[in-house]
Amino acid sequence: MTSFAKTFALALLATGLALPASAQNAGQIARVQAGAHCPGCNLFQADLANRTLNGKNLAGARLRQADLSAAVMNRTDFSGGDLRDVEAYGGVFGGASFARANLTNASFVGAFLERANFSGAILSGVNFSGAEMDRARGLSQAQLNRACGDGATRLPRGLTIPTCR
Repeated sequence: MTSFAKTFALALLATGLALPASAQNAGQIARVQAGAHCPGCNLFQADLANRTLNGKNLAGARLRQADLSAAVMNRTDFSGGDLRDVEAYGGVFGGASFARANLTNASFVGAFLERANFSGAILSGVNFSGAEMDRARGLSQAQLNRACGDGATRLPRGLTIPTCR
């Protein structure tokens, strides 16, 4: 980045204006849609809805605002990834790893998350209404206190979740 670009970026940040998000990588998205592993890829706003992609390595990938609705992604590794604002309504993520992933404001309404690993994941604003996660691993009460669910949310024994408003 040039000196001018850095100065311009800092000026924008100082005024409260945001820089545009880096665009998605269409080639990487197409490879994942076709079933490839893609650790560290830029899958921003990727449409992976209704796809079966079991056992994929997407560790450290940027999936921000991606659509994972009704996707079947059992045993997929999302560890350390950026999954902010992901829509995963009705998705199947049995045994998936979300360890150290940022899931801020994601929606896992009606998702299957049995045996999923949430160790160190950021769950601020996540909606787990109706999610099946009673055998999820690595969940803490502190994490769940920042998320929400409903009466149909199934959690590991001894854990609770605030009701979504």
